[in-house]
Amino acid sequence: MIKAILMDWNGVVINDEQVQCEAYKSVFKEHGVELTDEGYYARMGMNDRAFTTSVFEEAGKTLDDATLAGLIEAKGAKWRESIEKDIPLFPGVENFVKKCSQEMAVGIVSMAKRPEIELVLEKTGLRPYFSVIVSAEDIATYKPDPACYREGFRKIDLYRVANGSLPMVHGDCLVIEDSPAGVMAGKAAELPVLGVANTVPGDQLRAAGADAIATRLDDWFPETMRLVFA
Repeated sequence: MIKAILMDWNGVVINDEQVQCEAYKSVFKEHGVELTDEGYYARMGMNDRAFTTSVFEEAGKTLDDATLAGLIEAKGAKWRESIEKDIPLFPGVENFVKKCSQEMAVGIVSMAKRPEIELVLEKTGLRPYFSVIVSAEDIATYKPDPACYREGFRKIDLYRVANGSLPMVHGDCLVIEDSPAGVMAGKAAELPVLGVANTVPGDQLRAAGADAIATRLDDWFPETMRLVFA
């Protein structure tokens, strides 16, 4: 029975994949590197460091640590400038998070930086509904490596136990992902996965191993998830 949910962030809670893409494009262009939409979406699941390094390596360019850090900081600034004008949460996701948090623990597992996640949570008033956050600062690898979801499971299980619940088994913790890399990470961590077709078609998420597909999270209720992932 589903007792906890671990949600990806970009592409699941916040509709900012294209915002991230445009911010990267702008920063990279200043260094003579062209990023296409295809290049961005092919790298979903990477953290900023791995993403930037991969794009520059493909362009035949090397980066020293200072330049890499500067690029990441500049990208983050452009992203903040864009989303602070109008935070693009997916329709219905606030209601989904609130209704699920009434019956189960809800956490975030993302390769985004923690300050970016916290900024949006504070501005939208959603921070109290998330029990744990695993971000890029917590994990040395990135999706599809399962380390992030293993850590997410560990943290949210500890949270539940600290609040009086019995320990979970892996089948009790549902992952919600929008990318094939994220789906593969969740499955490799031995967790059930609901793919949400916000970023790529549902058949790609199915092919990556998703157990079920959602087109809109607000259509799902705790009892629905418990039935589907019994």
